[in-house]
Amino acid sequence: QVQLVESGGGLVQAGGSLRLSCAASGSIFRTNAMYWYRQAPGKQRELVAGITIGGSANYADSVKGRFTISRDNAKNTVYLQMNTLKPEDTAVYYCNIDVNINLSSRRNYWGQGTQVTVSS
Repeated sequence: QVQLVESGGGLVQAGGSLRLSCAASGSIFRTNAMYWYRQAPGKQRELVAGITIGGSANYADSVKGRFTISRDNAKNTVYLQMNTLKPEDTAVYYCNIDVNINLSSRRNYWGQGTQVTVSS
């Protein structure tokens, strides 16, 4: 079993910054791709950023230049540094991690979500 624990959400004024963390623990042989998604009220969940095991990152157009995804493979942790936050960034943020639990078995897990609220 694998558990994901998210932290770092909160309330911030527009223009401010927050850093989200998502730590995976349990039966992990290797973490593969890691992602951050978000879901605003009344909207579908959308991909914000992803990072490969080698560290290559990609971003949604709406956050490019403002958000940075990174990872610490030794700690099985993924981060999302969010700068110049806007009210439209308000959402519940979820991490999603693809792992190998052994050499041949892959699983996908979601974090519990953390609320990010940006006031204008």
